[in-house]
Amino acid sequence: MQTASSKPSPYAQQLKQLKTVITARAVANPTHLCAELATQFGVSRSTMAKWLRMLIDEGWITREGKSRPVYKPAVLRDVSRSYALAGLDEQTPWELDFAPCFALPDHITRLAHHAFTELLNNCVDHSGGTKVSISMRQNHTHLHLLIRDDGCGVFQRIQSEFHIPSPQIALLELSKGKLTTQPDRHTGRGLFFTSRLFDVFDLYANQLTYQHSHWQRRDWLKANPLAISGTAIFMSLALNSTRTLDDVFAAHARSADDRTFSRTEVHMRLAHAPGEQLESRAQAKRIANRLEAFDTVDLNFEGVDVIGQAFADELFRVFALQHPRVQLRPHNTNARVAAMIAQVSPTPEAAPQPV
Repeated sequence: MQTASSKPSPYAQQLKQLKTVITARAVANPTHLCAELATQFGVSRSTMAKWLRMLIDEGWITREGKSRPVYKPAVLRDVSRSYALAGLDEQTPWELDFAPCFALPDHITRLAHHAFTELLNNCVDHSGGTKVSISMRQNHTHLHLLIRDDGCGVFQRIQSEFHIPSPQIALLELSKGKLTTQPDRHTGRGLFFTSRLFDVFDLYANQLTYQHSHWQRRDWLKANPLAISGTAIFMSLALNSTRTLDDVFAAHARSADDRTFSRTEVHMRLAHAPGEQLESRAQAKRIANRLEAFDTVDLNFEGVDVIGQAFADELFRVFALQHPRVQLRPHNTNARVAAMIAQVSPTPEAAPQPV
């Protein structure tokens, strides 16, 4: 139980709020910052000047000059905005409210710009919601981006549009790429590539959490007990990252000269519920669904201890014979899984080669 003495003071609450606006206000009004903020927060100029000195010490702003000081954002930056989705385009908020407030390396800026506009466009076109909240924050080592809408939730949307039986299978389809509810306006590339731009990508929707991280090279799905409405996506990127937008596109392209999206990766653990194994032909068909749209499919068996004969036969013999152009490349297979795959392959030469 919080006692009266443990409650934050009004000044402490105001100072916390000040940190959420200081970056944008320092950019918009660097020469009259103290007077403007004193009026906004209803405090004296001397009090605001004291708070600004505290923010200087913490690394939020810098000050140049004495009699007529000029303030600028420093290392720590925070910009948060909310927008009505009706009539919103994804570029204007970036240009007006966010890009001017951050000074990032060019390749980091390009990654952030691409992620920001792709995710915001998804909110506008697909969420079915009415509003979106966006926060972008920078500290000494990382850039963080959080976008949240109040729509129906991405997994429910996919379930409804494609008549998919569960949110988990909706995620499986989404993770393959080239999935869109508006094929006349979108290619289905956006969320697939966006999830690979930053070091961390966390998606929360319909009481599920989907996580992709570069250092683990895996996708995770787990139940999320928080019954939040809509979809929330959090992304984090180290400021010293050397990753570029071209690197991400090239990793899934047909060749160095042909940037067609022709290679995907399927995490097999997403195809079955906890406690189950990959046993049936139906499970294999779920995985194989739409894979004919790709030239190369990396099948990640990490966390899969065993597969059934029917599952293996359907995916590695039946599908392989029906779609000889598609190269299936299993990896992270243990000895039992690899042996089952080899057993069902039409010929030893046709057996998928692990990577």
